[in-house]
Amino acid sequence: MNKIPNSLHASDIAHSMHPYTNMRLHEEQGPMIITRGEGVHVYDSEGKEYIEGLAGLWSVAVGFSQPRLVEAAAKQMAELPYYHSFAHKAHEPSIRLAEKLAEMTPEGMDRVFFTNSGSEANDTVIKMVWFYNNALGRPEKKKFLARNKGYHGITIASGSLTGLPANHKDFDLPAIPVTHLTCPHYWKWAEDGETEAEFTARLLKEAEDTILSEGPETIAAFIGEPVMGAGGVMTPPEGYWPGIRALCDKYDILLVSDEVINGFGRCGTPFGCQKYGFTPDIMVTSKQLTSSYMPLAAIIVNDKVYNTIADHTAKLGTFGHGFTGSGHPVACAVGLENLKIIEEQDLMGNAARLEAKFQEGLRKFADHPLVGEVRGVGLIGGIELAKDKEKRLSFEPAGKVAPQVVKFCAEEGLILRAVYETVALCPPLIVTEEDIDQILARLGRALDRGWEWVQAEGLA
Repeated sequence: MNKIPNSLHASDIAHSMHPYTNMRLHEEQGPMIITRGEGVHVYDSEGKEYIEGLAGLWSVAVGFSQPRLVEAAAKQMAELPYYHSFAHKAHEPSIRLAEKLAEMTPEGMDRVFFTNSGSEANDTVIKMVWFYNNALGRPEKKKFLARNKGYHGITIASGSLTGLPANHKDFDLPAIPVTHLTCPHYWKWAEDGETEAEFTARLLKEAEDTILSEGPETIAAFIGEPVMGAGGVMTPPEGYWPGIRALCDKYDILLVSDEVINGFGRCGTPFGCQKYGFTPDIMVTSKQLTSSYMPLAAIIVNDKVYNTIADHTAKLGTFGHGFTGSGHPVACAVGLENLKIIEEQDLMGNAARLEAKFQEGLRKFADHPLVGEVRGVGLIGGIELAKDKEKRLSFEPAGKVAPQVVKFCAEEGLILRAVYETVALCPPLIVTEEDIDQILARLGRALDRGWEWVQAEGLA
């Protein structure tokens, strides 16, 4: 292996602005430079091996350096490296991928619009929903309902839907009409003595009361992740999603399922909405769509939404929206091959088969002195750290302990992510039982080191 020269570290510090990073701290400590990946592992510039326990950013389903995806990209690059899809133009990869997505998604979800990222996709969804209601002569029906701790992207519009303080503070967001409802996380937000059924009922009442107070004629859509990912891996309480679907039907509100993290097997089912028993009007997918080998996202809409939009484009003469890279042929070719691998290797089935081992293994840490709650489904999990488990109190200052535990994880050879006070896990779908054993062992050592550190720092 050729070692990365120190000048590259210095150059990164001198010139690169990293997302989701304290830039002054980065100037002090510099980057971890990842040089290659193989399967569930990645390697840094010092030659150290890590299990990539977050699949990159919740996304590398088929693992790193999958030769079939490399070949698919090279083949398409040689045949047609780029073409657009504006004004009736098309190419085979985008046609075939749209057809495949219509086949995989719930019945009636048959129309696909491609973007380059989940943020762009949710930004586009907002415009589609506004366009849809204008087409129906309902110019006041433009407001969105979202949830605190939800994550839907970082553009001005999609970032407004996101319900995380760091994504709003000093960015002047939200910038569109959106109301954020209570996060559907029972352990953290249930009232004392409240059962899960009572918690669900309270959240559904809150949603309905908000609709009635704002006026049903003003509420356009409800957007949510079936399992909340980047906000801390929160699974919904029983009955929540069917209740939300019923409210949307009652008040003629579109339901948007953000499947950017949930989709293509992460929850042990093809999509998260299927795990929780509801059918949306609009779905948003990305990440595992191409295993993030290429930037690509897809919005899938039902016939009701499509036909209203299509009729209005006939009236106006166009749908005045799109991106230069919408349905990029190389990205779509990689996406098609990626979905073939997921199906041929039964990676959705792998997630379902390994769910018990993974989730039960994580829950063995529930009694650890550092841990408040363990939660998850399929091959996604979160360990929330707490100063006082019974009172559900987080460590102070917030955002200090979980990053330290994640640092210890990296030293143990496991890359995870700290989300506020939650340590998030989301291994590639190709993970094996032996890989899970290694993940759990390394995580356990990091938690033990974290507890020793907390005590030494006087935070316990």
